[in-house]
Amino acid sequence: MGDGESSSGGQPLSPAARLFHAPRINCYIIAFMGCKTKINPDVVKAGLEQTLLKHPRFSSKLVVDCGKKKWRRTTVNLEDHVIIPDLDPEVDFPDQFLEDYISNLTRNPMDLSKPLWELHLLNMKTSDAEAVGVFRIHHSMGDGASLVSLLLACTRKTSDPEAVPSVPVKKRAGSTNSGGFWWLFIAVWSGLRLIWNTLVDMLVFMATIVFLKDTKTPIKGSPGVELNTKKFVHGTVNLDDIKLVKNALNMTINDVILGITQAGLSRYLNRKYDLGAKQGESNIPKNIRLRTAILVNLRPTAGIQDLADMMAKGSRTRWGNLIGYILLPFSIALQEDPLDYVRQAKATIDRKKLSLEAILTFVCAELVLRIFGVKDSCRKWLSWVEVNNLQQCAGCCCYNA
Repeated sequence: MGDGESSSGGQPLSPAARLFHAPRINCYIIAFMGCKTKINPDVVKAGLEQTLLKHPRFSSKLVVDCGKKKWRRTTVNLEDHVIIPDLDPEVDFPDQFLEDYISNLTRNPMDLSKPLWELHLLNMKTSDAEAVGVFRIHHSMGDGASLVSLLLACTRKTSDPEAVPSVPVKKRAGSTNSGGFWWLFIAVWSGLRLIWNTLVDMLVFMATIVFLKDTKTPIKGSPGVELNTKKFVHGTVNLDDIKLVKNALNMTINDVILGITQAGLSRYLNRKYDLGAKQGESNIPKNIRLRTAILVNLRPTAGIQDLADMMAKGSRTRWGNLIGYILLPFSIALQEDPLDYVRQAKATIDRKKLSLEAILTFVCAELVLRIFGVKDSCRKWLSWVEVNNLQQCAGCCCYNA
């Protein structure tokens, strides 16, 4: 994979991977995918042998060698990883059953004697799909964006069975040096803003570690809430509707999704803070501090074609967690114009993009891990809602053996 892994000694875990294995964190990624047709388990297993099992991380298990945790290649028995529960195809309330099934996965730890991933195949019709595949992957194996790209690399276009799915690439405006003084002025001004934003963000980050806390609201859990059984509830949003807003306001899909999240939190808290305000007036207290932690993988995500070539030809590519953090504040208030939520979200994200916060927080996290070790670092871990980027592919794709 390009990280110096040997078949005998194994590859040491990165600091972020070690942190994900700490007892108080032990973080998993759970994702489910709907299919238009019933799932043929034999086809899925044959396809996995030709794709996912050729990825070094998905064919390696966690071992402890001289007190150090490492990834070591092993033989994978697909029967241990592809799980096919015996289900009643006519089960009552299939959507509720699916949510309960996924929630129950959080109660059982993974078996560390085998590679840390599972695929559950549920041939059960829901309101959105004819069948559902549920992935459970330990977060130490990679970040969300890389795992999504890897999953897409295992599929092919329905229009061209030999081609991997294509991901739309945003066209960047070509840079120009014309303008002389004005170009220099904009460059210097952008540099000064970068320095100022980075300084402010790091001061806020350090203050958050020491004393600056979010406002206590109905959505803030009490101490120990992270140990409770998780409940997974999902809803379906039409991507075309999101793209309509995105194109109308000239922004990204992630801007729109963050704006939707901001609107949902504001309206939820307005109901929870029912203080007897008049119709149309806000119940939300002023100056609520509510933030989310966005985890940013500083290692560029490998392209879908690169990952497909790695699995098919054994080529090398970079992989793994190289994670920095961004503290993103939500603007909690009722807006008369719903699009104001999206505009505020875009302004916040654009300002965060002009900052080195993610790089410096990564350096701080590495330093804390090296000085205090994984166990003590867990006590300093900051718990917020995590927001991930959304990746879209153009056209339909299928899974072939």
